[in-house]
Amino acid sequence: MRLKGRSAIITGAGQGIGKAYAARFLEEGAKVAIAEVDPTRAASAMSELEGLGEVIVVSTDISDEESARRCVSRVNEQFGSVDILVNNAALYYDIDNQDNSLEYLQHVFSVNLHGAWIMASAAAPYMVKQSSGRIINQSSTAAYMYLTPPARNEEFRELSSFSYSQTKWGVIGLTKFLAGALGKYGITVNCIAPGVTMTEATKKIVPESLMGMITFMTAMRTTLEPEDLTGAAVFFASDDARLVTGQVLCVDAGMAMPG
Repeated sequence: MRLKGRSAIITGAGQGIGKAYAARFLEEGAKVAIAEVDPTRAASAMSELEGLGEVIVVSTDISDEESARRCVSRVNEQFGSVDILVNNAALYYDIDNQDNSLEYLQHVFSVNLHGAWIMASAAAPYMVKQSSGRIINQSSTAAYMYLTPPARNEEFRELSSFSYSQTKWGVIGLTKFLAGALGKYGITVNCIAPGVTMTEATKKIVPESLMGMITFMTAMRTTLEPEDLTGAAVFFASDDARLVTGQVLCVDAGMAMPG
């Protein structure tokens, strides 16, 4: 059990990758808080996970500072520490890729990028006080994919806002700035960039007709399941990565390969 006795906040853990992280962390001995804005998803995840270990649900809107502070305070009160923060939550399942308005772009930023900063800001004082902590942000290989297949031969109508990709690129930068600011307090900050992961959200957003092409773009000719990402999260949260910080790990079957 690599995370025995440690407390973890996992945002957006009511479904998909976040729920897989929660399950794996519980199996590794961590105490887990499901920080989830949707009560139905939270209840469903809780029913699946409660038999695996010590787990609670904390209603959390990551784009709201007061909600984030209440979440972290509740976890510290319940578990006695705030050891790990996984910034997994993002607008993805319900994202509207056809809305290129500035207003909508700002809304996506408020959750996907600013929400990660808000949660880190809420958790940092507790981690600084205990001189240790792990923050794990979630980006996406979408941050690296500047040209998508449907865009190549379409007639120009308007400039895309690239809302999802922009915010996920921002998460990579945020990771490095947070790592630089918090390292002297014994806190590491790292980032996972998943490839195409077969969650319900991906199945909803990515047309089935494109899935074969996307799969072919990977070196290993495959997509991922949520469980394929959990090993990277456990590594960053564990003592094995105590001197690893400011790093981005692409878990994508060999699609982006930045370097």
